[in-house]
Amino acid sequence: MDVMRTIAEEKIAEASRRGELDHLPGAGKPLPPDALENVPEDLRVGFRMLKNAGMIPEEMQLRKEMVTLGDLLAVCRDDAERQKLENELTSKRLRYQTLMSGRGWTTSEAFRDYEQQIRLKLTE
Repeated sequence: MDVMRTIAEEKIAEASRRGELDHLPGAGKPLPPDALENVPEDLRVGFRMLKNAGMIPEEMQLRKEMVTLGDLLAVCRDDAERQKLENELTSKRLRYQTLMSGRGWTTSEAFRDYEQQIRLKLTE
């Protein structure tokens, strides 16, 4: 990995000497905030790869599905369909709780303090 870093740094230094980096858009301005700044550094690359591939963690997918099911339940008029949706929502909630428990989120003091904000972020 150090060889790749050295090659990259040499290429950047060479381009800088030639002036190729002098007039880039946003030059002199601060970088935009990193959405993953609170994610441990060793996990950021993996998270970015998943995001770029259009993949999301299972708990985020479950939260989205739970919101959708809740919306469907709010407008459902058929009792049989309502029961089916409620069963599916219960199943998704149990899976979500199992995932969160297994990852230690439910015992985390920070999670308790910021649970509502985390839930909102997961369902955006």
